[in-house]
Amino acid sequence: MTKQLQQLCRQVRQDTVQAIYLAGSGHPGSSLSAVEILVTLYFKGVLRIFPDDPDCPERDRFILSKGHAAPAYYSVLAHRGYFPVERLKTLRKLGSPLQGHPNMEKLPCLDCAVGSLGQGLSVANGMAFAFKYRHQPQRAYCLIGDGEQQEGQIWEAAMFAAQHHLDNLCLVVDCNGMQLVDAIDGIKDLRPLDDKWRSFGWHVVEADGHDIDKLYQAFQEAAGYTGKPTVILAHTVKGKGVSYMENQAKWHGTAPNEAQYKLAMQELSQEVL
Repeated sequence: MTKQLQQLCRQVRQDTVQAIYLAGSGHPGSSLSAVEILVTLYFKGVLRIFPDDPDCPERDRFILSKGHAAPAYYSVLAHRGYFPVERLKTLRKLGSPLQGHPNMEKLPCLDCAVGSLGQGLSVANGMAFAFKYRHQPQRAYCLIGDGEQQEGQIWEAAMFAAQHHLDNLCLVVDCNGMQLVDAIDGIKDLRPLDDKWRSFGWHVVEADGHDIDKLYQAFQEAAGYTGKPTVILAHTVKGKGVSYMENQAKWHGTAPNEAQYKLAMQELSQEVL
């Protein structure tokens, strides 16, 4: 299973780079770092979902707060059966439901429309609080970027979740260490993240964000922990899988040209061993 999911991750990366190249815009670095996180959520049974009935009220909820990673998210949704894979080539095209940031009015299988950073955790809080208030078993999951933690709303939401013991809430931080123009530590240093989240009343789990088995174990720990919300600090590489994009802030929001696209696809076509 792990080998198959690794192959799927490679395909998601190919889809992502191709879609951004064809669109002429997008965010490859932020998308590529989140691939294993998204694949683990949607293909390892972490999320309780119903692709044939995306509005099923019994489903878990997922919020992609770092909405600029939409290209990778769209690929995962397509391969999970929510819409045809061929549609991925229409990213950011006029009339396409695949907007630059996820829009649930355009793509009904989403749980939230996102765009401005910092808001997704608050939305996930509301969902988790409602489930707990109604004694329902559903869980809420949210994925944010590490630079997104520089938004004050994140910490207001963190306090709310801890205050109300939202142990049916799991936050994942894509810790790739980079943001729009530079390394996070050079703009607004957030370290130490583990102690910071613990001080806000959260259960903290750290994991290799590119290891599907380790991520699955982290999600299992989150699901079994009671009394506190859980945050998974997933350590990743910005631009993962494309050598010239890795750990390079300039690839946060830049589409590759033709030569760069061909090189990326050549690298991503290598067999997973």
